[in-house]
Amino acid sequence: MKKKVVVGMSGGVDSSVAAMLLKKQGYDVIGVTMQIWQDEEEAAKEANGGCCGLSAVDDARRVAQRLEIPYYVMNFKKEFKCHVMDYFVDEYLRGRTPNPCIACNRYVKWESLLQRSLEIGADYIATGHYARIDRLPNGRFAIRNSVTAAKDQTYALYNLTQNQLSHTLMPVGEYTKDEIRVLAEEAGLPVAHKPDSQEICFVPDNDYASFIDREAGEKVPGPGNFVTEDGRILGHHKGITHYTLGQRRGLELPMGERVFVTAIRPETNEVVIGSNQELFTDKVLCENVNYMAVENITEPVRVLAKIRYNHKGEHGTLTKQPDGRVLCTFDAPVRAATPGQAMVFYQGEHVLGGGTIVQ
Repeated sequence: MKKKVVVGMSGGVDSSVAAMLLKKQGYDVIGVTMQIWQDEEEAAKEANGGCCGLSAVDDARRVAQRLEIPYYVMNFKKEFKCHVMDYFVDEYLRGRTPNPCIACNRYVKWESLLQRSLEIGADYIATGHYARIDRLPNGRFAIRNSVTAAKDQTYALYNLTQNQLSHTLMPVGEYTKDEIRVLAEEAGLPVAHKPDSQEICFVPDNDYASFIDREAGEKVPGPGNFVTEDGRILGHHKGITHYTLGQRRGLELPMGERVFVTAIRPETNEVVIGSNQELFTDKVLCENVNYMAVENITEPVRVLAKIRYNHKGEHGTLTKQPDGRVLCTFDAPVRAATPGQAMVFYQGEHVLGGGTIVQ
């Protein structure tokens, strides 16, 4: 009997080819688009982009027809609002810079979609991520780098659980982006040349601060002071939700030299300004650690760690703290390790684990 797999179809070329590859491999494939947009007007706004707007449904449905697979739209509006949008706003209000795609992967695309897929008798879910999944000699499942460093998406998947990984397929990780587009074109898929979406899907205009203002209302802290590390007032800022660590543009401070945001202090509504050099550190602490390739660490471990999605990574030593948090001491200083972002640790090609940066 054929194994059944639900493919999360975003209307893009990657998930479309994932569905096609799995059908060729003999799986019983069902296409699903996750309805996460909160109202039709917002969805219509990003009709030409985004991974989950109305255009995504049209494109995914056309692909499903071409592949002759059943296709459904499943409603995940409530889960997305709670685990992604509300989290995004709350983190900015705390002076942190969140990564909504990581939250969406963990709690919506996997937890919610997987649960619903298993309920309808599926054995697996699949996505178009550029990553691979291996079962290691120790019996654990781990995310492995895709064959193409240019599109590698392992960083955003570090938070998946062993149960989720055991029910997941990622066929696209064996190909480069160019190869995926060629496969789509050869199969006559209508999205073969559709451009990749870049922005956060629920902030299509990229104006995070306005989105947070609308969502948080009275909870948004107003203007406050730009200060030096020792508290000297330099000027006034528009509100802490407008800034992130390492930011240089839009500060409008006549300092006579290039200055950067070096810290955000929500408790005093202050944005700390300093030099580029002050952004470098060789120690980064993270919390809420998810171990993947190993069950836990007890001794110091050598890793390659990334502190943001497009960071090439830096070698360092990982040490577990008494409170369960993990400290990475880097061989060379890293720039702008931003609270709220993820630090992901690698050993070889596999994700050892990751956590949320605290400081």
